[in-house]
Amino acid sequence: MAGNPSGFDPDRILAHKFPETTSTYTERDVALYALGIGACGREAVDADELKYVYNENGQEYIEVLPTFAALFIHKTMGTGLNLPGLSYDPKLLLHGQQYIELYKPLPSRGYLDNKISLAGLHDKGKAAILEIETKSYDKMSGQLLCMNRTTLFLRGAGGFSSSSHPYSYTNYPKNQGSAGKIPKTQPFMVYEDCTRPSQALVYRLSGDYNPLHSDPIVAKIAGFSKPILHGLCTLGFAVRAVIKCVCKGDSSKVKCISGKFLLHVYPGETLVTEMWLEGSRVLYQTKVKERNRAVLSGYVDLHHVASSL
Repeated sequence: MAGNPSGFDPDRILAHKFPETTSTYTERDVALYALGIGACGREAVDADELKYVYNENGQEYIEVLPTFAALFIHKTMGTGLNLPGLSYDPKLLLHGQQYIELYKPLPSRGYLDNKISLAGLHDKGKAAILEIETKSYDKMSGQLLCMNRTTLFLRGAGGFSSSSHPYSYTNYPKNQGSAGKIPKTQPFMVYEDCTRPSQALVYRLSGDYNPLHSDPIVAKIAGFSKPILHGLCTLGFAVRAVIKCVCKGDSSKVKCISGKFLLHVYPGETLVTEMWLEGSRVLYQTKVKERNRAVLSGYVDLHHVASSL
């Protein structure tokens, strides 16, 4: 690329073929995930949430929360970022945003093929922004079940293009997945939920074993007073709040999810999720009550909204 100070050619990354991965899970994994994002945390037999952990009233299968789909990115994040010519320190990687589209309710047990591609690459000078798209297909039927788009902020990996014409590539509509502007009006609904001191230790059992969330020494080296909660766990809490308050417990109404991670959460802190309804879109912002700081914002698009709201 002309004017490229490092000699790095972003087109090599655009041509890169990511290895496909598989995801296998059972009802036990589904129930453990639900507990990991706080389901039935207030009330063990919660009328809206027992179905995520138990075959209630003779139901044949337990239901799967929509954000369970985010687990299908774990293998990609662990093995799929060895991009040609792009060097970065994994310790400086930040998870910036997560976008999920759901095309069918997820089965309570599954064997999926995950096809990975590059959705975006942006040179921000001192950092690079990498967007990875993961499409998950049922292995038996070949049906597309969901799509994840993961935005990663790679500190120290920028500066690979001309500073006067920084490189930027996106393969999807610009308005898709953007966090959305939080209204200044009073929220339509507010839901308060407490994370447990052991929340990260439970959530990590769903596949994200980064020691930042469990090892006090690693957390202190990273600049935190103690291990922090996984961002995707906080997203699960927020979407649960939307399902409970706006969807009246019906998770099948969720069409797509967008979340932008703003700040860390310590296990044991209280999460307050504020919601605003704009047509079939629920804008939300989640704050930590103890510090009065916003930690997550985004939206949830619904197939339809109950007329009683």
